[in-house]
Amino acid sequence: MIQSMTGYGKSVVTFNEKKIHVEIKSLNSKALDLSTRIAPLYREKEMEIRQMLSKALLRGKVDFTIWVERDASAEATPINMALAENYYRQIKAMSATIGIPEPQDWFATLLRLPDVMAKTDVEELCDEEWAVVLHGIEKALNALVSFRRQEGEALFHKFSEKLDNIARLLASIEPYEKSRIEKIRAKIVEGLKSIPDVEYDKNRLEQELIYYIEKLDINEEKQRLANHLKYFRETMTEGFGQGKKLGFIAQEMGREINTTGSKSNNAEMQNIVVKMKDELEQIKEQVLNVL
Repeated sequence: MIQSMTGYGKSVVTFNEKKIHVEIKSLNSKALDLSTRIAPLYREKEMEIRQMLSKALLRGKVDFTIWVERDASAEATPINMALAENYYRQIKAMSATIGIPEPQDWFATLLRLPDVMAKTDVEELCDEEWAVVLHGIEKALNALVSFRRQEGEALFHKFSEKLDNIARLLASIEPYEKSRIEKIRAKIVEGLKSIPDVEYDKNRLEQELIYYIEKLDINEEKQRLANHLKYFRETMTEGFGQGKKLGFIAQEMGREINTTGSKSNNAEMQNIVVKMKDELEQIKEQVLNVL
């Protein structure tokens, strides 16, 4: 079954006091267009993440985001009491030595000084945490692929409906096709009869009529279009990754419909061709979303 390139997946996993959020969005694109926003701790794993996404998603404009939500109590920046006290003594000593007044607001002054409220610990990614993050990425990917499958099923039914409509319209051409040949023949003969004192070779006229009518024959176009309709249906059931192939088949369908229209020489047939073009355009618009 075909899949859509449109999808969304999200997951949340926890490690110690952290909530790790993973979010993946995808839209249609001719190739894989991957952009990532990764929390600093996990950036060393960006190549591994990109390989996972490329293997699972194949095509599409993909936005991948991973961010960390921490517990508020763990997130509060500790105050370096020893350093603040050292600053305090130095400022008092400087005030007494130089003869300048001490700060009126000691808290504001001390808290603005370097490293008084700076975290000094360096966080490193451990194997246990990365295993949890990988699980979160896999969950988000599975959710997105499931979304793509659902969208692909909807597209499958939409395409089937449009293909049925084109097949029905193609069959409705036949009565007009037969009658128009007779009308063309009668019109030419009637036109010759209306010219006074004209002589013509009836055998030669018959040969020219046959040649002219053969140029207007659309049986080959009808047969090729019917084959393309069948091939499109078969390709939809071959699995995902057939989007480009379906696009090429739709182009071939368009050629046969256009040629049928140019050969029609009949108002009713041309109206039917216009309706087929409308159905095909809707297929072409949606086939751009197929993976």
